[in-house]
Amino acid sequence: MRSAAIVGGGLATAIHLRHNGWRVDVLERAATHPTTGTALGIWPAALKALDTLGVGATVRTIGRAQSGAVFLRPDGSRIGAIDSAALERRSGDAVHLISRPALLGVLAAAAGPLRFGVEAPDVRELAGYDVVVGADGLHSRVRDALFGPGFRPRYTGHTVWRGAVPADLGVTAQTLGRGAIFGITGQEGGRTNWFATAHAPEGQREPGNEVAALKERFGHWHEDVRAVLDLVTEDEVLHHDLHHLDPPLPSYVTERVALIGDAAHAMTPDLGRGACEAIVDGLSLAEQLVHDPDVALALASYDRERRPPTQRLARMSRLMNRAVGVRRCLPLRDAALGLVLRFGRPPA
Repeated sequence: MRSAAIVGGGLATAIHLRHNGWRVDVLERAATHPTTGTALGIWPAALKALDTLGVGATVRTIGRAQSGAVFLRPDGSRIGAIDSAALERRSGDAVHLISRPALLGVLAAAAGPLRFGVEAPDVRELAGYDVVVGADGLHSRVRDALFGPGFRPRYTGHTVWRGAVPADLGVTAQTLGRGAIFGITGQEGGRTNWFATAHAPEGQREPGNEVAALKERFGHWHEDVRAVLDLVTEDEVLHHDLHHLDPPLPSYVTERVALIGDAAHAMTPDLGRGACEAIVDGLSLAEQLVHDPDVALALASYDRERRPPTQRLARMSRLMNRAVGVRRCLPLRDAALGLVLRFGRPPA
């Protein structure tokens, strides 16, 4: 029986390998699955991967189909909208919104036994496995061991607040201000997901005063933003800085070790694709390993299949991050974004 050690999440890989007779050990440093986390947009390609894993229908049932999204100015005037109907006609599916804890719960139930609270050893100490998968996120220790400190995440200059409020406000919108964004979407369970980004020094926080800081920055924006802020409570605000992997990795594999998800291509959240690409990575890697008994050839195939598109998406996301976060020439930004929304075809 062939074997794999997965450091971190990597549940899509675990599910497919176990379904195909592999022995898989998932080594998760956290004590348990997260109980907090905001909504993730699961795009059609990721839903198709989840269908292959046997959990796509469950994710669609729990999540909420996104019927449309508008881009607004702080006064509520319209910049443009994503044509969700066109995306659905082209791909055969809608984007579905589901919270991170709910998605991980579905995947964990399908994956089987996991080992929590495990501080994974150095990858060189996992020599007894046929393959090792680094799925340990943004600050990946596996990536560090393979490629060194020259390939670590860099701060984008933006910080982000996130949360969910206990009301279904029926809004899906991103509002773009001067170097700041406020996003609102639906979430399962009759809740509304929100996020806000702004330029800030790295590591700057307002302990016990995050809601007041948010209201100071965004409290004069249009009524939908104010409605969310009126419901936000201090204990539910998540605040962290935004990073991306720069420079991009020269390879996602080294010998018998492969990287997936943020460990391989951490990107800004501006295209909403980070979680999707991690799912597709995980399934692609597992399919290659199941298909080809030669691990080295399987890993090389995975790298050829996944590195070009994910690094392209990471570049696009970073460009979008810079474009929407500008503090000057706002009319030009809004006009350009309106044209992109009208004539562009986002990858499904």
